[in-house]
Amino acid sequence: MSVTTRYREAWEGFWREAPTEQGAVLWDAEPSLTAKVHLALLEPFLGAPGLPLVDLGCGNGTQTRFLADRYPRVVGADLSAAALDHARLADPAGQASYRLFDAAEKAEAEMLHAELGDVNVYMRGVLHQCEADDRQALVDGLATLVGDRGRAFVVELAEEAGALLRGLAQGPGGPPAKLAPVLRHGIAPGEVADAAVPGYLRTAGLVVLASGELPLATTECRADGSRIELPSRWMVLRRE
Repeated sequence: MSVTTRYREAWEGFWREAPTEQGAVLWDAEPSLTAKVHLALLEPFLGAPGLPLVDLGCGNGTQTRFLADRYPRVVGADLSAAALDHARLADPAGQASYRLFDAAEKAEAEMLHAELGDVNVYMRGVLHQCEADDRQALVDGLATLVGDRGRAFVVELAEEAGALLRGLAQGPGGPPAKLAPVLRHGIAPGEVADAAVPGYLRTAGLVVLASGELPLATTECRADGSRIELPSRWMVLRRE
């Protein structure tokens, strides 16, 4: 079994079991706390805002639908067919289109770029959940999609978030309810070292136009009722 196949099957199992209502999944925070904040950081750097926008790793499409209210053509792309079933169910009007897509497969990235041309990309929390052997290929695929004119907004958990999640999982009551299914399906968030990311970008021919740190909102709360937020780093990227 290939690394990518194991990864795909883990996500299929996760999304087949996931509830359909918005907010039931750990990272399915409302767009006002996620995509809306991120767009404000991306939009000053868009060289061609009219390009199609790809929500890469769209999951159940919560952020995709928000993006589709603001851009003329939005494509939600995900590795998991079950995730896309959730997204389509929540989008009966077809605000966005949805595509089964593995960005770590060079041929698939080239095919989507041939169809759409250069695109702008929104990618939230994909690299840090990706298998180690697929990380460079994923970033290479991102570079293929943006081409010469596109920009990418990438936000990923910081390395310290992995330690925070492991601490939550090992608490006296076990992992929080929304973290438990992630771990049960063999998905390990927060596993990318911060120091490794520049190397992936450099190899893919991507340069950083802007970057910073932000807390990434989850839908889970601590025992005291406060929302769990995870340290994250964001970047706006373009091809060299």
